Amino acid sequence: MAASENQEARARRETRERARALRRQLTPAEAQLWTRLRGRRFLDWKFVRQAPIGPYIADFLCRSALVVVEVDGATHSTEAELAHDVRRTAYLVGRGYRVVRVGNIDVRDNLEGVEETILAALADRS
Repeated sequence: MAASENQEARARRETRERARALRRQLTPAEAQLWTRLRGRRFLDWKFVRQAPIGPYIADFLCRSALVVVEVDGATHSTEAELAHDVRRTAYLVGRGYRVVRVGNIDVRDNLEGVEETILAALADRS
């Protein structure tokens, strides 16, 4: 196996391991939204959490509709973090995903509005 293939395999393995760790450490907002999305509770759409997509990990993913839901908190406020989010979104969109970004505060204070936003993204894809 070539060195670059070894590096790619190692990167995929590390991303999967990081995703597993993140599944055990949901933020309060992610946990609250997950109670609505898990187990096909959201109008029978199947979502998974902390799903690896290339080098990135989506907070929530509906594979059948190619919809990614990202729950952003205070850590998405610096220039570097915002630039990372732009690169990540471009990567996902370039692979056919629709990215929905919602804030922790929106999940906490307006969960129905967040659900409507997600539903609109799913409707665009069906």
